Amino acid sequence: MSMLIKLTLITTFVLGFILPYSYYFAGKKTRGRFKKSLTVNVLSVFSGIVIATILAYNPDLYVLGSELIETPGVADTANYGLATGLGYIAAALVTGLSCIGGGVAVASAASAALGAISEDSSIFGRSLIFVGLAEGIALYGLIISFMILGQL
Repeated sequence: MSMLIKLTLITTFVLGFILPYSYYFAGKKTRGRFKKSLTVNVLSVFSGIVIATILAYNPDLYVLGSELIETPGVADTANYGLATGLGYIAAALVTGLSCIGGGVAVASAASAALGAISEDSSIFGRSLIFVGLAEGIALYGLIISFMILGQL
């Protein structure tokens, strides 16, 4: 790992964990302080990991003078660049966000379906269709991520 990536990860650790939790535990433990510290934690850790990932896929980090530095397990580092790294990030975001959205939709549809089935058991088939449609959101995101990975 290069020094720039190490510094980015250390800064992410300090800004993401040490500062928010010291802010929370230093004063009166209220819901507002907890929300602020949790927001700072999530945003700084996510942004720091994204920045470190982008730096890791930068081809200039692997070039020393005119020679390529050999990295273990990678035959040709010249093919990996910023576009490839951002493609992997895009595939991960598509999969993760579509699964989160599908989970929220399934939770809402399934709880409403259970309530409706308890009132009238003849609508089981129709309510199952709505739960399946909500689950399809996650499958669409997975298909899109496979399409993105196929282009890399």
